[in-house]
Amino acid sequence: MTDALVPAARQALEKESDGYFRKGCNPLAQTGRSKLQNQRAALNQQILKAERLRTGAENLLKVATNHRVQELVRLELSYMNSDLQVLMEELEGLNISVGVYQSTEEAFTIPLIPLGLKETKDVDFSVVLKDFILEHYNEDGYFYEDEIADLMDLRQACRTPSRDEAGVELLMSYFIQLGFVESRFFPPTRQMGIMFTWYDSFTGVPVSQQNLLLEKASILFNIGALYTQIGTRCHRQAQDGLESAVDAFQRAAGVLNYLKETFTHTPSYDMSPAMLSVLVKMMLAQAQECVFEKISLPGIRNEFFTLVKLSQEAAKVGEVYGQLHAAMSQAPVKEHLPYSWTTLASVKSHHYRALAHYFAATLLIDHQLKPGTDEDHQEKCLSQLYDHMPEGLTPLATLKNGQQRQQLGKSHLCKANTHHGQSLWEANLCKKLRDIKGLQEVLCATHRRTQLKYSQYGDDDLLDLIDAPDIVSKTEQEVEIIPPQFSKMLVTDFFQKLGPLSVFSACKRWTPPRSIHFITEEGDLGFTLRGNAPVQVHFLDPYCSAALAGAKEGDYIVSVQDVDCKWLTVSEVMKLLKSFGKDGVEMKVVSLLESTLSMHNKCATYSVGMQKTYSMICLAIDDDDKTDKTKKTSKKLFFLSWGTNKNRQKSASTMCLPSVGVERPQVKKKLPSPFSLLNTDSSLF
Repeated sequence: MTDALVPAARQALEKESDGYFRKGCNPLAQTGRSKLQNQRAALNQQILKAERLRTGAENLLKVATNHRVQELVRLELSYMNSDLQVLMEELEGLNISVGVYQSTEEAFTIPLIPLGLKETKDVDFSVVLKDFILEHYNEDGYFYEDEIADLMDLRQACRTPSRDEAGVELLMSYFIQLGFVESRFFPPTRQMGIMFTWYDSFTGVPVSQQNLLLEKASILFNIGALYTQIGTRCHRQAQDGLESAVDAFQRAAGVLNYLKETFTHTPSYDMSPAMLSVLVKMMLAQAQECVFEKISLPGIRNEFFTLVKLSQEAAKVGEVYGQLHAAMSQAPVKEHLPYSWTTLASVKSHHYRALAHYFAATLLIDHQLKPGTDEDHQEKCLSQLYDHMPEGLTPLATLKNGQQRQQLGKSHLCKANTHHGQSLWEANLCKKLRDIKGLQEVLCATHRRTQLKYSQYGDDDLLDLIDAPDIVSKTEQEVEIIPPQFSKMLVTDFFQKLGPLSVFSACKRWTPPRSIHFITEEGDLGFTLRGNAPVQVHFLDPYCSAALAGAKEGDYIVSVQDVDCKWLTVSEVMKLLKSFGKDGVEMKVVSLLESTLSMHNKCATYSVGMQKTYSMICLAIDDDDKTDKTKKTSKKLFFLSWGTNKNRQKSASTMCLPSVGVERPQVKKKLPSPFSLLNTDSSLF
């Protein structure tokens, strides 16, 4: 290591020891989740290879004229399609491996569904960003090696985020950092030549694009996926654990909904508007399920009004899962969602509807009116339990007539038995669900409980039973979408040395820096200053020394006597100019050129082996109305991840120039917010 780089390295180590950096999980740690992600990555590579082989065979079939060759190619295609189907089924098996993500302390609970993180390939920013800094900002890209390495380290850390709030903050910080990077280095009128590749979470099919929007959308998806993993990991046998699970699933729904509204026409099935709509419904349904578990956690008291509340809460969960199953069964989503997920939604819908009828039966059979009972309150609750009473029955008369109560209660038990049987039958039809022991135990135990209660009241003729009405769904805690709070994240622009983002961005161009050497007379500069970081020349005397040396009104002052001025205020620059005025001042300025911006250039390059019609289904979805919001962000600490030395060596090896130690500037002002870009209607094609 050269002497010039020693201070920077020492500074980095000091920051890291003070907790200044954050990093992702060790990718080599053999945890259950890391093994699952490694299997997913390996399957993605096999699917990519199979897709390429199939595409090659299809192309050969199109151009082949020999009948024998065509038959051989068709035979090979059948084998390739079979292999690809097997790989897809293996990937589906990983998607339903809920046990890895569940709490280890759980017992006798129905599993929740988490989303797996999207996998990606390595990206090297060093060459492209250095070239752009030299070309666009007229600065030596070598002096930004540390910043480029920090960006690459942060991206690497985001591939293995910890399964907690720190992991979410890591992903959010990179997402916001991408807003800065896009404004600094990605002009809207050209492609930068950096290829981003991400694998579809459900199909394993890779998608490649030079547009940074794919990177941002994929990171957003992973933020939502990480929230689902946090939610499924919560301890659901404790009140605070269930509250955390409800919050995590609501936040997951908020991130996925934000992704759907902000990034349209994403060339990946898992991020299509139709798929994201279903995933949002799934997160809200799981949050509602946790609300029911929270209410029933203290134990189900055999008390009339408690049973009324539980019956309606269970009906609410059954209703939302029924709506989710209907959405999952619609094209084009049903072809790409794991079959086990769709089946589990139907199983839960029947299970919770069965619970609703069981609680209704219990409150009718076990609670006869007694002297001193609040008849009016019970009558009101019973009337609100149904949309309408069965024909010939009224709430008060049913409450007072023990025979009618028992008959209606047995009708509810009969309906509960039907739903329990349906849920067990559907769960046993799906091989993946049959292998989930906890699910089978819960379904069987609740079914036996209902059968036992029904058997206690004899075997009356079923024809005499009343047709039990459906329970009205109602909840005391309506779950809602919690949008991501990016404005609360404090993130530092890695490339702040380039200057304020409001001026020094990729969409603006300037003249090369010009050196202005002038002399002041008795402290008179010959011009005034305006603006605030960066400062501009204003009211320039055309006959003063600065004007004769080439200064113009509107020039931005970038340095004075080699002191960087891009972040200094008017008073600070004025003080600096006057302090050097006696022996002459060396000032560097740039002039803003006229803007030649055109419409946002939208372009995508799909990976080899992907069908031409791959994203057509995604593009067929109608766009939702978009809303623009303005958010602010300020500074935050830098991040470091596994593989820091590798990235720094890679960045340093791209240019062989003399080493010069460059310290980070001490910025006192809030950085311009990138959220004007984050919240616009960003479309990927």
